[in-house]
Amino acid sequence: MTIADQVTGSTIAATADAKARAAVAAPAITLPAVGERELRLDLFRGLALWLIFVDHLPPNLLTWFTIRNYGFSDATEIFIFISGYTAAFVYGRAMLELGFVIAAARILRRVWQIYVAHVFLFTIFLAEISYVATSFENPLYTEEMGILDFLKQPDVTIVQALLLRFRPVNMDVLPLYIVLMLALPLILWSMKWKPDVTLGLSVLLYAVTWEYDLYLSAYPNGFWAFNPFAWQLLFVFGAWCALGGAQRMSRILASPVTMWIAIAYLLAAFYVTLTWHVPQLGHYMPRRIEQWMYPIDKTNLDVLRFTHFLALAALTVRFLPRDWPGLRSPWLKPLILCGQHSLEIFCLGVFLAFAGHFILAEVSGGPAMHALISLCGILVMWAVAWVISWYKRVADKSGAKAKGAVGNADLAGGG
Repeated sequence: MTIADQVTGSTIAATADAKARAAVAAPAITLPAVGERELRLDLFRGLALWLIFVDHLPPNLLTWFTIRNYGFSDATEIFIFISGYTAAFVYGRAMLELGFVIAAARILRRVWQIYVAHVFLFTIFLAEISYVATSFENPLYTEEMGILDFLKQPDVTIVQALLLRFRPVNMDVLPLYIVLMLALPLILWSMKWKPDVTLGLSVLLYAVTWEYDLYLSAYPNGFWAFNPFAWQLLFVFGAWCALGGAQRMSRILASPVTMWIAIAYLLAAFYVTLTWHVPQLGHYMPRRIEQWMYPIDKTNLDVLRFTHFLALAALTVRFLPRDWPGLRSPWLKPLILCGQHSLEIFCLGVFLAFAGHFILAEVSGGPAMHALISLCGILVMWAVAWVISWYKRVADKSGAKAKGAVGNADLAGGG
């Protein structure tokens, strides 16, 4: 061997060692490109917000278009999964590039914004219900909407509400979201190095929750409608998918076997839900399957609900690619706009749901009025989302012009 060969061999070996060390030191997560926006997330988050609003109204014609009538999961699963995905999408880069402290500070700032929105919504919601109950002399509203304890002991109840332990009807999602976001810094820090282990620990916590009945208590009695110890699995799974998990699963998702398993499961779930509306079909259900399956627990995210969502997600990813031209369609723009401003639109939807409930109870409860209330609520949500988007565009342009003016003044002064 010549000296040149020895030198070349040493160089190659050193390069290989350097690459190996870099591979060991590199984080295990994969981040999306800067500035890249996943319109499918906005689309389905907007759809989830519309479905939640319709489901919060008394049953009507549009209720039959919500997914809870055709399977085990509903819009809540969509909302929580996308929340985990987008949270990791937004804050994962800060965790990787700027470190734990800065990323955690940004996440806690967002948690504070959500908490303030929850307190504001709680105040407005109480005022709305109390005004309607007093003006129309119908105390049933206070009992039906779950604020009777507030009227009996307002001082204690307000403190419990600030601690997220007291919530009127339809206000359970935001407290769950707040708790999950509080755990996000630890989730992202763990996923930075061992994403699969993090997901495994999440599954373990889910199993322990079912085995030992872990839960958070609510005021004045009972427990949270959405148990964070169980629903964290969907949130963490969303974060795991955003940070490279979906990419690593691409072969499985593209497999025809996965597709047919998902279709078969969705058809089976659809048949089971049909038995809820057509009891005669229940005679064809094996008794052992019924005993094993029921009750399908929403509070603790029953595994049947979780797998039903996974089947829906697998088919969606397969048949709705990221670059689908329809995502730019003006027909889907209302959904995407609502999804891009999910916090504001969710709070608005809770307010509108009670307003619709009141109109249906006091004015008319016919199918035509049901449909009109649902459609009007959706139009209001779209209009508010459009106004928020317009305002942000104007503010961004004004900010850019102001920066440009300051820059020109600096140049003039420097000249």
